[in-house]
Amino acid sequence: MELSKRLRAVAELVESGNTLADIGTDHAYIPIYLVGRGRISSAVAMDVNRGPLKRAEENIWESGYADKITVRLSDGFGALREGEAQSAVISGMGGSLMIRILRDGEQAVRSLKECILQPQSDIEKVRAFLTGEGFSFIQEDMVEEDGKYYPMMKVKPPSGTAGQDEGFAEDWSVTELRYGRLLLRDRHPVLREYLEREMRLYREILERLGRAGSGKDTERTEMRRRELVSRLKCAEKGMEYYAVQRDCSGDRGCLPEGGGS
Repeated sequence: MELSKRLRAVAELVESGNTLADIGTDHAYIPIYLVGRGRISSAVAMDVNRGPLKRAEENIWESGYADKITVRLSDGFGALREGEAQSAVISGMGGSLMIRILRDGEQAVRSLKECILQPQSDIEKVRAFLTGEGFSFIQEDMVEEDGKYYPMMKVKPPSGTAGQDEGFAEDWSVTELRYGRLLLRDRHPVLREYLEREMRLYREILERLGRAGSGKDTERTEMRRRELVSRLKCAEKGMEYYAVQRDCSGDRGCLPEGGGS
């Protein structure tokens, strides 16, 4: 089975040898792909909707892996038994929904070795949630497909009992939350393309707003202008990482002069 560039990048983040829980599996493409390549021995494909689950089951039967991939109706981690998986994939859904699933399934999440997450929106909000809850970022990746950019991340859940205050949270800057600390540190080439596009877009819109900066909508226009200026400055701060040419061995990796903001 051939996956889209986005799904293949997500699948490649799963640690070989782990048992997988694919949350919101839809067509079960990721578990079929990983089992088919011998990367994992078994998986639980879960979805809250019966329609996608039926399609997933059909695809699994056609692939010949019905003995290795279990299909289960589940809202998030609700139907996952303790110790049943070491890896979880949650991809292709909004960031707010992803956060809700991680919160509701806190006990199951803490029993995992890794979570691979690919939120379709509210990326900054997801990163803020993860850092605030004590998740450790292991790897970040980003791909472009059909003109759209997809960031994704592999994180290690916090250890300990659910609800226990571990007193740990990574302190990420606004720029790091928006664009990804590890993507910036590694000067990811796709992120650079994205930043260049964002800066170009913000400048074009600001130029148009400057030409139309009169009339009864001036106050609303000025609010929009301030927001765009703030976003442009953040993107420019992100681009500073790509100009750094010095040692990157510190705990925070390669940072531009003066640190992030």
